[in-house]
Amino acid sequence: MIYLDYNATTPVDKEVAEVMIPYLYGHFGNPSSSHSLGQEAKLGIERARTQVANFLNCAPGEVLFTSGGSESNNTVIKGVAQTYRHKGNHIILSTVEHPAVIKPCQYLEQLGYTITYVPVDTYGMVQVDDVKKQLTDQTILVSIMHSNNETGTIQPIKEIAEVCHERGVLVHTDASQSAGKVELDVAELGVDFLTLAGHKLYAPKGIGALYIREGIHIEPLIHGAGHEQGRRAGTENTPYIIGLGKACELASDSASRENVKEVADYFYDRLQETFGDRIHLNGHRHKRLPNTLNVSFLGAVGHELIASLEDVAASTGSACHSGETLISPVLKAMNVSASIGQGAVRFSVGRYTTKEEIDKVMGKLKNSGF
Repeated sequence: MIYLDYNATTPVDKEVAEVMIPYLYGHFGNPSSSHSLGQEAKLGIERARTQVANFLNCAPGEVLFTSGGSESNNTVIKGVAQTYRHKGNHIILSTVEHPAVIKPCQYLEQLGYTITYVPVDTYGMVQVDDVKKQLTDQTILVSIMHSNNETGTIQPIKEIAEVCHERGVLVHTDASQSAGKVELDVAELGVDFLTLAGHKLYAPKGIGALYIREGIHIEPLIHGAGHEQGRRAGTENTPYIIGLGKACELASDSASRENVKEVADYFYDRLQETFGDRIHLNGHRHKRLPNTLNVSFLGAVGHELIASLEDVAASTGSACHSGETLISPVLKAMNVSASIGQGAVRFSVGRYTTKEEIDKVMGKLKNSGF
């Protein structure tokens, strides 16, 4: 299998797995226990917290471990909604957010909160002025993803944070898709909250982190004992936390990121050379994740094309429902026409993708009948 679906999930890096093993067997103590086994586990967790903090350029105390991206997003959205209800009930999103952001907000709508969706342009990018226009005295949170999981388009988060903070509005960004692909610096971005998901970062599924800027306190999503400084109840998932810490350490390697970009650029060049104007790139040509290619094969149907590529794992931007081909909500929000959108395929390369594999995929595409 040639795996070109790294935006969906990544394999666990061998170095990540290796550092987890001692905490599955020898260092199995409860981190809240005072004996040596518990303290060994606690020390490992705090070391991992520092690794994540170094990766994000924040203080270790600003890192909260969660079960993944969805929990981190829910923690922010519901926590801010409850904690700042006295200030207002208005939240702003973009039309291309992940369901892990949209669904919690739809839940809050049922409780009387107002949700505004700002549009994106044809590249899938939010305009800062559109956010600024929607800010009101009732706005308590703006949540805009750092990069889109389908197209890879990177949003102007720093500029959005600046206009929001001028109005005293908190800012959250889901950076699950960006981590390890581009540099993430919370000080530079200026955000109040940032979401990480381990399984997008060569760590296991079921672990994530949430950056919460120092001085901000929100109601926990999970209540119970005082784990994670009272911010998230539940005995810590020590082995997976250790794995996430190591994954963040490895992700700081800029040479690895550059190699991924080189392979993706090679792939796009080959696609252009072979198919020319029969393909269309969805998303921004330059301001996007360096590993992501969302390409429409004009005149084809994405899921049918992928089905014809034996032993190639990729994602499509369209789906068949009741005999009708539907394009993804993200492409629809970008005003991509149905004729273009139905041929969309998302190829996302990663740490282990080689140019030799790309050549094999190109051969399969040539023989697909497209």
